[in-house]
Amino acid sequence: MPLVTLKDVLQPALANGTAIGGLVTLGWEDMRAYVAAAEAVGCPVILQAGPGCREHTPLPVLGVMFRHLAEMASVPVVAHLDHGYTYDDCSAALDAGFTSLMFDGSRKPLAQNIAETRRIADMAHAAGISCEGEIGFVGYDQGEASAGTDPKEAAVFALETGVDAMAISAGNVHLQQDQSGGLDEDRIAAIQAVTDVPLVIHGGSGVPAEQRRRLAQTTNICKYNIGTELRMAFGAALRASVNSDPDRFDRVSILKDTEGSVQSAAETVLRAISTP
Repeated sequence: MPLVTLKDVLQPALANGTAIGGLVTLGWEDMRAYVAAAEAVGCPVILQAGPGCREHTPLPVLGVMFRHLAEMASVPVVAHLDHGYTYDDCSAALDAGFTSLMFDGSRKPLAQNIAETRRIADMAHAAGISCEGEIGFVGYDQGEASAGTDPKEAAVFALETGVDAMAISAGNVHLQQDQSGGLDEDRIAAIQAVTDVPLVIHGGSGVPAEQRRRLAQTTNICKYNIGTELRMAFGAALRASVNSDPDRFDRVSILKDTEGSVQSAAETVLRAISTP
């Protein structure tokens, strides 16, 4: 089926008490595995191109890849720009056929973040696609510290930007390799009390799977970004494939060996959050 927008999948999720997986893509093999996982589970999937992915593969190429996968898929697929840092980043993704733009102004003062996000949202909506913004900085494991989302600021941000989804900082961090952390449910409740915009959790790999499932059912969290745990599955499968035969050199056959493991890991993620 054709690509759909972020709003197309998040609004039903909000109504049904489910969440959609925003799965971080780095190459053709994981993209295919993610769509196959969504088809196996019977749920939509959001294919996300973050800065690392875009540095390796140009946006126009990614747009064609995402569109091809969507057209062949039996479930809704969103082509999502993750962490666009400038207007030009987002404009280029729009031109490349993406159906959702995430502008990250979370490091900027509130007024500047609102103004710049509003400009992106207006551009997206004029083109008939969706926009995600971020309020409250989500940090990195063993790196930059997070700045938790202020519920009052979140209310203003949601109202004045007109975003279709709002990424928040509530104990989540990027690049966490285990699930020893957890989300601040009091902060999430306070944010949800002042806005009905679907909420997004970046760094979802570090959130305990049970908490991801429960909050998908009971809160306005409608999208979890999942990257690290899927990259770990890919890395383990790749090492096993390479080490299984030191004389192998064909990259296509080696990379194909990763798809089953990545699909299985993605199915586990998607099944837990997509069930009401």
